[in-house]
Amino acid sequence: MKKHVMGIDFGSTTAKAVVLDMQGNIVAWSVAHMGAVSDAAVHQAVDDVLAQAGLEQKDIGRCVSTGYGRRMLDIADKNFTEITCHARGAVAMVPEARLVIDIGGQDSKTISVDANGLVAQFAMNDRCAAGTGKFLEVLARAMEIELDEMGDIAMGAKQELKISSMCATFAETEVISLRAEGNSKEDVLGAVHQAIATRTLGLVNRVGKKGPVVMTGGVARNKAAVHYIEKALGMPVILPKTPQIAGALGAALIGLDDYKAELAESGESLDEDHDVDAQMAFDKSCVSGCKGDPVAAAQTAPAATSKLKSMLGNLQKHF
Repeated sequence: MKKHVMGIDFGSTTAKAVVLDMQGNIVAWSVAHMGAVSDAAVHQAVDDVLAQAGLEQKDIGRCVSTGYGRRMLDIADKNFTEITCHARGAVAMVPEARLVIDIGGQDSKTISVDANGLVAQFAMNDRCAAGTGKFLEVLARAMEIELDEMGDIAMGAKQELKISSMCATFAETEVISLRAEGNSKEDVLGAVHQAIATRTLGLVNRVGKKGPVVMTGGVARNKAAVHYIEKALGMPVILPKTPQIAGALGAALIGLDDYKAELAESGESLDEDHDVDAQMAFDKSCVSGCKGDPVAAAQTAPAATSKLKSMLGNLQKHF
């Protein structure tokens, strides 16, 4: 039995990959950025994550893809939408989350979720670059600064300015005009992030504002974006440790569900150590004669072992 699954988020500007073990633990993850929907980036992410895990592609029991390029991956067994995968991944990282704000390179989305990471409602902006990572990238060039510097500079804003257009092209013109009028970089960038927050609040209102709120995607690494969104919402935003991998993690978890269901249907069990742990969790005791050694337990209590396998089959149906 293969003991790992993989999720791949083939995004518009970055590729992310996650490998999980059979218990759903993250074994390795990788993020690669090489331009728009890049084959090179996705192959690098996959190669990196396999190298970190000490695995080869043949060791992966199930591979699920998501993102803009999800249908382009030959190695993927199945593919699912970003909404489904981001919701599942965000709740896996922050179980209490009930609203997910994901701002990526080319789109932004708000997702209302339940305790199982299932989507209740969602709203998505995928028609233009408004309020996305691309929007920030364009304006960073206009301001002649590095994209990674924007958040820190914007946090120094002292005067409230306004950018009225959310079109990246028109906003670029406004930014240049504001600078020409003598406004500081800090104040202009504060206005840029305020515009993103206003746009995000509009999406939130379409699904219903509720908390706790978790933010994922590359823009979650921008402290000014988080600050202004919190201010617009009037409530705190929780940041996962690795916000960019939410989609890939969700894809991997969906793949794990699918793989376990297939194993259960074929009658193949999980490893023996996990069998014993599962029985103890259900029965609060081990099989007769078991001292933590699943092999010895199987030899001294074959009937109990048969019962255990039946229980595990039922358990896997719930995954």
